Parts: sequence; C-alpha cells; structure tokens
Amino acid sequence: MENPMDLFPRGFASDNFAGVHPRVLERIATVNHGHAMAYGEDAVTARTQAAFNRLFGREVATHFVFNGTAANVLSLMAFHKPYGAVLCSNLAHLWNDESTAPERTLGMRLIPLRSVDGKIDPAALVEILGRGHGVHGVHPVALTLTQPTEVGTLYSLEELRQLIGIAKAHGLGVHIDGARLGCAIAAMDCGVHEMLVASGVDVVSFGGTKQGMLCGEAVVFLTPGLGKEFPYWQKHSMQLSSKMRFIAAQFEALLEDDLWIENGRRANAIAQRLNQALVKVPAVKVAFPVQANSVFARIPPAWLEPLQRATFFWPWDEREGLVRWMCAWDSTPEDVDRFITTLNHMGSA
Repeated sequence: MENPMDLFPRGFASDNFAGVHPRVLERIATVNHGHAMAYGEDAVTARTQAAFNRLFGREVATHFVFNGTAANVLSLMAFHKPYGAVLCSNLAHLWNDESTAPERTLGMRLIPLRSVDGKIDPAALVEILGRGHGVHGVHPVALTLTQPTEVGTLYSLEELRQLIGIAKAHGLGVHIDGARLGCAIAAMDCGVHEMLVASGVDVVSFGGTKQGMLCGEAVVFLTPGLGKEFPYWQKHSMQLSSKMRFIAAQFEALLEDDLWIENGRRANAIAQRLNQALVKVPAVKVAFPVQANSVFARIPPAWLEPLQRATFFWPWDEREGLVRWMCAWDSTPEDVDRFITTLNHMGSA
C-alpha cells in the first residue's frame, strides 16, 4: 500500500494545496443530518450571516459563493456600468489570474495601475482619475485593492485610507480582495472594523478556501443597500448553492473564536521562519518585504527545475528567476527546515 505522504507531499506551492482545518470538517459533519431549506434559506446560513454582523460590528449583507473568482467579480457587479472600468494594481490577481472572467461577466474594462511592492502608487491613481477623455474614454467606477497584496505585502491603515479617500472623492466604489484577509488582520493586529469599515470599503471578498475551508468564499457588503440585487447576480452567474448550509457552516467554524485569524497568524509565522532561514542561503535573494504568508525570492535559473522536482512550486517570473513560496495554515517549522536543507544541498552541488 502506498504511503499517503507520497501521494500528498507537503510543500510551499500554494495555500490552496493545504487541507481543511479539522474544526471546519467537524462543523460540516455536524450539519450533515436531517433536511434543511435549500438556497440559503436554512438556519445555519442565517446563523452564519449573524456571525458576520457581529464580526463587523454592524449589520452587513453576507452572501456565499463557490470560489474566489466569483467572489471578486460578483462583488464588483455592485458598481457595474456598461461604459465603466475597474482600477486595480498591475500585480492584482484580478488582472493577472482571473482570465477573462471579469470582462466577460462584468462587461467592464480593467485598468492596471503602477504599484510599488504590489501596492498601488497613489500618484498613479490620481493620474488615471485626472485624465479627461469625456464620453470618448472609459469611465472608472470602482477601485479594487488586495489585502494582503498578490506579493504578500500589506497596505497600512494610512495607505488604505489615502487610496480609498482618493477613490471616494471621484465617486468610485471600493472593493477589497480579501482571499487571505486573516493573514492581514493577524499581521497588523487590528480588527476588520478598523481596517475595512472605518476606511470606507464598500464590499469585501472574504476568503474561505485559503484560510482553512474545503471550499467557499463570502461576499460581504458593508455599505447598506449596495448589494440588494446580489441574489440575482449570484443565480445568473451559476454561484447559487442549493445546499448552502455546507458553505455557511464552514464559515461559522472559521469565525468561531477567531479561528480564521489564528490560521493566518500561523501561516505568517512560518513565512517569517522561512524568510529568516533564507538569509543564510547566499544564492537566494528575497524580492519583497515578507509581511504575510508568502515569500518571493530570486534563485539561480539552474536551480528551478531540480528544486521543483524536490519540492513543487510555481515560478512567478522565469525571466527574472523569481519564484513564490506560500505558507498555509497547516505549514510547520519542520516543513521549513526540510526545504532549507534542500536549498543548501542545491547550493553545495
């Protein structure tokens, strides 16, 4: 019989590779009995929506979808204009990794803006909003920010408020891609009200899968009435789950006792351990500040293929020798130590 560890090797390829937190699995089992109303009309979904209200310290409109692409795209439907555009970082997941889903579903153009360490440069935002093409040009209607960014850096509260303030002054709606929001909250040691509500965010994609769930993401509208048509967008986009209670139950477990933040804190700590260990590997150069649960580094080109065979991961930019190593809620110090041993072996070969 094959060793399960050979079938499911541990590594730093992606936090999507990680398993499901035991408490989440237990909660799924807990609600897996009897019958319940379908399409979100059940008691578990209502209970979880109430938990989100408590989390944000106010009544919010919370909806559950299957995946992150849907969470991001359907969040932005709140600002839809057929002549509109969504502004994002040139490194944003929405721009680089959602294929044509945003354009196809939203029918709006994405405009990537210059970033510094993954964070939108305020001057670039001011510049694009200052262009005057009238009806001949695309009309920006929303700004989307990723927290943590796609390269694992964090917008400070002040940076968030500055960008959101510029956007609001020009009448734009603001969305946060929070696929790894727990890592940001853990690293910055603040609450979601301070980071999101007080900053003026309108809607957030609240991550589930990367934070310890089996599947599912939440779309949370912070501005009252903004997402009142969301159920129609959800159905239209094939994101309305009939057995909604199984997605909701996972979030209920994740929010309980701030498990989602604890998972983020654990992933961040492993990333810091990896970052500190890399200092002793001269051929590896960390490319961005390590502030959440990812480490981006430049490695010798000759290392890429053999290192991938030893511990699979994806290159971020092969031309620059840039790679990404992601830490998950279940990553361990032993994972780091084993990986560093492999890197040291590469260096001595």
